[in-house]
Amino acid sequence: MPGPRHGCWGATVYGQEAAAGTETWSDDFSYGRPWPPDDDACLSPTDESPVQLEVGQGTNTGMIRSGNEDNFYSDPDKGLFVVADGMGGHAAGEVASEMAVSIVAELLSELRTLPDEDATRAINEAVRRANAAIYERTLTETEKHGMGTTVSLLGLHDWHYVIGQVGDSRVYLLREGRLVQLTKDHSYVQEQVDAGALTPEQARYHPYSNVITRCVGAGAEVQPDIYIGQAQAGDTFLVASDGLTGMVDDRRLQQLLGSRAPAQRVVDALIAEANGRGGLDNITAIVVRVLRDDEQPRTTDTFTAIRTPFITGAQRRR
Repeated sequence: MPGPRHGCWGATVYGQEAAAGTETWSDDFSYGRPWPPDDDACLSPTDESPVQLEVGQGTNTGMIRSGNEDNFYSDPDKGLFVVADGMGGHAAGEVASEMAVSIVAELLSELRTLPDEDATRAINEAVRRANAAIYERTLTETEKHGMGTTVSLLGLHDWHYVIGQVGDSRVYLLREGRLVQLTKDHSYVQEQVDAGALTPEQARYHPYSNVITRCVGAGAEVQPDIYIGQAQAGDTFLVASDGLTGMVDDRRLQQLLGSRAPAQRVVDALIAEANGRGGLDNITAIVVRVLRDDEQPRTTDTFTAIRTPFITGAQRRR
């Protein structure tokens, strides 16, 4: 995408290498677009005031599915935002995603107070405990066999962000008009792009585009990828399930996220866009804006308790 590089675009990545204590840089990200790390481009915030956020969130069944297997958690005061996309059929997928969101949110309630190294350990432990709980149910309950879920979480604290990810739910960052996908999908088509067998465009429309290669609950162990970077005033983060990102391309995401409308209206527009393009899957999105000093969080008629923690469950579905 065109435009100058500003701020800290690169994110330190802790994946399988984390077990060996090795810090690595991602050299690419989803669908083969280049990752642009640059230490010289990292700008440390000069304002030591607390990060102030404006947040919108929503989930929708879509146009095809009869139930919603997505769940999410959003708490601006704790700086914690989680999206989980369940699989295994409606009765099982919804259970898996709800378990993952509940366990991760509970265990990471103090994430905002932790330094980066401790935050990394905490996210690893939270995801692994969610994995163990879900996997145990797949072994003991026949109707839950094969269930699992993606988990993508964003934590914001002291002008830093930390991301934990398993599966193909994504986290994006819009900074100074430029959209960057911060996470890399754990999916069959991503592996084919990495191997040079598919182009990014072919991957988007491939019949196996919804096949993931890593999820929470499918096995006894799971390793989340963890990304750490700097946040700055004016940033907009998007945490979303593939029901959104599989229907709406990055160019349109960039346009919608760059709107000056309140964050909740942007979420509503994202969901409407995905449904307008077919709504083939459940759609979940959280938009998090890092406000400048002269800005205040705005509310809309559809979301007035912007500072209230929000967690979905079956009774909250649309």
